[in-house]
Amino acid sequence: MFKDRVDAGKQLASHLSAYRERPGVLVLALPRGGVPVASEVADALNAPLDVFLVRKLGVPGREELAMGAVASGGMRILNDEVMDFLQPSWQALEEVTAHERRELERRERRYRHGRESLDPRGKVVVLVDDGVATGSSMLVAIEALRKLEPSRIVVAVPVAPASALRKLEARVDEVVCVLVPEPFDAVGCFYENFSQTTDEEVCAILQHERIRVSP
Repeated sequence: MFKDRVDAGKQLASHLSAYRERPGVLVLALPRGGVPVASEVADALNAPLDVFLVRKLGVPGREELAMGAVASGGMRILNDEVMDFLQPSWQALEEVTAHERRELERRERRYRHGRESLDPRGKVVVLVDDGVATGSSMLVAIEALRKLEPSRIVVAVPVAPASALRKLEARVDEVVCVLVPEPFDAVGCFYENFSQTTDEEVCAILQHERIRVSP
């Protein structure tokens, strides 16, 4: 059990000490909940932090259940198990996709304030979220990130079920996870405080990190 995302980030960072002060390491957070976790990791590793935008495609009426995800650049990946079981209509899928892409673009403008994203090409990228349930959001982030040609992708999360970790391990160079509980219900069950991270908090954290790593 984690107290909050800051506590989760500190515990996660302790499992990533091999990357501390290592040249060419970049920490990328999945907003919004992954940002406070990743901030603690970036501070501990003395590495720069940026966001990598991914939006879950929630099943209509059961939004916490992901039928897939989208990322910057137009990438979309679908969760075949959920799609086959619930069989949402193609129209519903396209409507949810369009809505989440608009939200992704809005956040991109707000978080970056016109700044260019940090280039992961040739870098060791530590990809961080506050937890993984189905793995859909993380998988689409991995596929989109791979197109940017990092030298190594490390997925780092505080909590995830073993089934999701197996999917991720097949796609990246390394997976680091603090808690692997069974049975697994939802990410929020393993936090005492899992209140929603706001856009304002994300912007403040990113501004702090830019000051921290500036010459």
